[in-house]
Amino acid sequence: METRFAGLILAGGTGERYGGPKAFARLPDGRSFLAACAEALANAGAAPLLATLPPDVPSLTSPNLQGLPLPASGLAMFDSLRLGLERLLADPVWGAVVVLPVDHPLVAPDTVRALVSSDAEAALPLHDGKHGHPVKLSRRLAEAIVARDLAGPTLREVLRSVGTVDVPVDDPGVTANCNTPDALAAVWARFGR
Repeated sequence: METRFAGLILAGGTGERYGGPKAFARLPDGRSFLAACAEALANAGAAPLLATLPPDVPSLTSPNLQGLPLPASGLAMFDSLRLGLERLLADPVWGAVVVLPVDHPLVAPDTVRALVSSDAEAALPLHDGKHGHPVKLSRRLAEAIVARDLAGPTLREVLRSVGTVDVPVDDPGVTANCNTPDALAAVWARFGR
């Protein structure tokens, strides 16, 4: 039986290194980082689909993507994750969630599908021997994070404590961190997606 899964895009940062919120930064093909991430998750079958956003961002108008403005600027990414998971847990139908930071806008839908098909509580993509994003969490782990039964300063710490399964993928987008304009230019020149 196929697992229904939610998608969570972490896009609540101020984007200081980028010069503004990365959610609205543009890829050379014209799409925003947020749109590219949402497209990858939606094309893989994620529903519901939620993005955490900076507090001063107006509501999203996409019918397929809900926005969750964060209550304050400068929250740690783990706090953004927890708030997003809390909102998603109101929907009882999904069994897993795929969490994608907005500065990884080149992830392929096949990667998302591969992660979701893993029976693991937590799964990470592995490309050319390197871990990347997104990460798949079971609903049980999401509930534990929201309840603060699993807390870390970072998701990486939580994943170390619970253990993860590596899912090999042929997708350089999982390690293509576009956290500055120069990083985006270098990634685009290498992969040309």
